[in-house]
Amino acid sequence: MSVAAPERPEAAQTPARTHEEARMRRRRKRILWGGGVTLGAFLLVSLFLMPLGYGMVTALKDKDGVSDPNSPILPVSAEVFEYEGEEHEVYAVPMPGGEVRELALIEPGRESSVFIDPGDPGAGPIEWEGRWRTLDPVRGFNPQWGNFAEAWSTIDFVRLTAWTLFYALTTVFATVVSSAIVAYGFARFRFPFRKALFGLLMATILLPPAVTLVPKYAVFLQMGWIGTYLPLIVPHFFANAFNVFLLRQYFLTIPKELEEAARIDGAGPIRTFARVIVPQAIPALTAVSLFHFFYAWNDFFEPLLYLAGNRDIVPIGVGLSYFSGVYNTEPHLIMAASLLALVLPVAIFLAAQRVFVQGIVVTGVDK
Repeated sequence: MSVAAPERPEAAQTPARTHEEARMRRRRKRILWGGGVTLGAFLLVSLFLMPLGYGMVTALKDKDGVSDPNSPILPVSAEVFEYEGEEHEVYAVPMPGGEVRELALIEPGRESSVFIDPGDPGAGPIEWEGRWRTLDPVRGFNPQWGNFAEAWSTIDFVRLTAWTLFYALTTVFATVVSSAIVAYGFARFRFPFRKALFGLLMATILLPPAVTLVPKYAVFLQMGWIGTYLPLIVPHFFANAFNVFLLRQYFLTIPKELEEAARIDGAGPIRTFARVIVPQAIPALTAVSLFHFFYAWNDFFEPLLYLAGNRDIVPIGVGLSYFSGVYNTEPHLIMAASLLALVLPVAIFLAAQRVFVQGIVVTGVDK
């Protein structure tokens, strides 16, 4: 008679242990996948911001640091020491015994020179045998914050910023109001050829601006608007296809019950739009406003074309091009001026980032 061997306790625990190991493997995979995605995103953002970082570093250099191909990436400059009312450059001087000291050159010579120790000038001059031109100058981190002040005063940023804000804010108001009204009409009202008209409006997005440039310029020239902001502002009172599409998609997500309740209370279409729809569409309206504000702030070609001959009222994009043409040999000032032009748009974006992103993600709004 055979006797069955007793079951081992480990055998009973095998399924539970296998399930725990599988769960741990899935967790490790999630951690590795998340870390990989995070690392990839960080590298992508770093690559995207690299030109901005280079511009910031260049804006903090002096003219010699920009023109010197052997200059370090960071803004550095040769250290100097003031001795007897004069500034002298500091060099790394090898001394007998292998010691290297940082000394200020006060009397250069062909085969011997006289130095002074910046740390102990009271010790007197130090005579050194050798050719001083073979020595390496001592460099230190020295950002030139004065580049921003010089660019600010040279380019007249106050005037340029005032005209740019006038252009941007006026057209933001015009395009938001007109696009919201048109979008609300396409989203809620039923009228003949509604879909065909909406498709025709969307087709204008495919029309290259260069096609209409010459006819528009000819019309505005005949109207006597060249040299003023009228060609830049008036067209925005007639809506924009992209903004209409974005706002229409957002309006479609707003429950119709809200409008029906307003209609029962006696509100007409205009009052319903102003009191019900607009407050509900603040995120989308903010997104449209910021999109257009950034477009107007960076707009260059049309202001250059329509404001030709009137440099006193150009926006900041055209003003920077004039500045770059005059100071093309001083890229550190050009970079400083460009960074100053970025301050206001970046500050506005950071302040309204949450509402801006919420307005873009229109498909995530529940009905």
